[in-house]
Amino acid sequence: MEARNRKISEWYTKILFGEIKLPRFQRFEAWDSHRIASLLQTVIHNLPLGITLVLEVGDQEKFISRYLQTAPVTQNKVQEHLLDGQQRLTALWRAFHNNYPWETYYVYLQEFDNYDKDEERDDLSIYWRGRYIKQKDGKRYPLWCDNPARTLERGFIPINLLRPDNIQTEIDDWLNAALQRPSAEAGVEAFEQFFSLKERLRAKVQELRSTIANYNLPFLSLPSYTDKSVALSVFINMNTNSKPLSTYDIIVAEVESAMGQSLHDLEADLHQKHPAISRYASLSSLILTTSALLQGNLPNQRGAWDMDKTRMVEQWARLERGLSLMAQFLNGEGIYDDQRLPTNAVLAVIAALYADIPESGDKRGQDELLLKKYLWYSFFSDRYENSAATHAFADFNVLKAIITGKQKPDGSPYTTADVPIFANHSLVESEELTTAEWPKRTTIRGRGVLAVMCRLGALDFFTAEQLNAQNIGERHYHHVYPDALLKEAGIESFLALNCALIKDKTNMSIGRKDPLVYMKERYQWVSEEIVQDRLQSHLIPIDELANGGYEELSEEAKNTKLKKDFEDFIQRRAELVMAAVRKLIDGRQLSAAEVYKEIESSSMVDQQPAMSQISG
Repeated sequence: MEARNRKISEWYTKILFGEIKLPRFQRFEAWDSHRIASLLQTVIHNLPLGITLVLEVGDQEKFISRYLQTAPVTQNKVQEHLLDGQQRLTALWRAFHNNYPWETYYVYLQEFDNYDKDEERDDLSIYWRGRYIKQKDGKRYPLWCDNPARTLERGFIPINLLRPDNIQTEIDDWLNAALQRPSAEAGVEAFEQFFSLKERLRAKVQELRSTIANYNLPFLSLPSYTDKSVALSVFINMNTNSKPLSTYDIIVAEVESAMGQSLHDLEADLHQKHPAISRYASLSSLILTTSALLQGNLPNQRGAWDMDKTRMVEQWARLERGLSLMAQFLNGEGIYDDQRLPTNAVLAVIAALYADIPESGDKRGQDELLLKKYLWYSFFSDRYENSAATHAFADFNVLKAIITGKQKPDGSPYTTADVPIFANHSLVESEELTTAEWPKRTTIRGRGVLAVMCRLGALDFFTAEQLNAQNIGERHYHHVYPDALLKEAGIESFLALNCALIKDKTNMSIGRKDPLVYMKERYQWVSEEIVQDRLQSHLIPIDELANGGYEELSEEAKNTKLKKDFEDFIQRRAELVMAAVRKLIDGRQLSAAEVYKEIESSSMVDQQPAMSQISG
């Protein structure tokens, strides 16, 4: 490599004429306003900024390329690929045109500041102002940002006047608009002051323009005959040393090198065709982990590193089919997004298994029963509490053997008894669910409890609307036994089994009341059957909810009774949840009524007295 000097004016010209472009595997611009301002401050004060890296193009581009953000699209021959320095040059280019939609950048000149309502700031400091658009008039506010006179009053010069281009007319127009020319009657002294001020301001602008135009931004140059793999290696090493790249960033580069095809384009096309996939995890993560499994590697960073990037692209159709069917399957099981997903370890496993599941027929149904058993077992066993990727890999291999009909060395078929998750792990006991944390937190068991309610289509208490993928964003995590009520008695309220997903309006109208009171107020006008349907769809045990009656008790007696009532409620709901889980694992049809029927038949619970209390 050869180190060279290059002025910002030369960089600017190359970008302007499309002679320098970015390999498309590069990440898009990511700097925030503070970093952009810091960069401009460094240049204005002529301080060292660091070195960039380019690859000379020669006769043919080695990588698919794109223009810098907002740079003009030209038909000129590309001379260089910018391998490192994208963020700096993009920020400079965009600041020089002040074309960020939500910020405008200025340099502050203290000698021209006549505004006493601003804070103190250093001379030659960079200032940026956030912008916004008002719907009523479509204008960009604050309005003063685009008014030269009001801008200069604050001592600000817009950065776009300093760009290293032939823009003297633009500068003169701004100066004329910023400085109010005296009237003819003002006298000679007023005119002298006006022209003196204008010349001082013009000179300051020219001085700053010269500093920027002649600022040296050095670079390392790789010759055009450099092999793609070598250029890619240098790119990865330089970026890793400054700002770590994600595994996906590097694999994007490797795919580009191996296939001459943009992984970003494939990902964008996948998202456009199957937008539901990204509800469950970042699309880039799902692509890597699923592709790794399809090649027989661990569904983690190590597996992604080890997989063949050429095969990854060649198998794209299988990957796409698997991910889209995975999303459909989860939706059918009441798992609607990542916030309600107990563990993401199952995602790549299910997606990769779908690659070998037929489109239709009895075999499709049989295989999906196996997936359902696996899914719900994952949520209600300790299989994925630790070493999730390793365990997922082991489970996947045997599940795949079952689906594809592969035989053991002794000639016998693989069965569920051979799958580690089933062979070595038991379902949790209902008692374990009683301590499961609030499902808004990222815990497998807490979210598993909530997943069962989602699978039952939990009806809203007020509207009776059934929960689905379209309305889940409108639901609120609601305490069945109110938080304030339990907190007064020193009882932990943030338990998964004390949670129901309902609409905000319903939740907010309940307030700080004990369950019996608010249930009477809420449902005094409805039939017992409607109350039962709505509460049972959440697996809320009505007897235990309807205990109440704390009004006439002393504080100590109330707390004792409330603690006992709440424990009974949590225990009963845990039993209902586990009854539902057993049905799900067996692949049986699930309804709240059937779950209650199973529990009632085993415990002979009569709910009629409680229902009378609630409705009357």
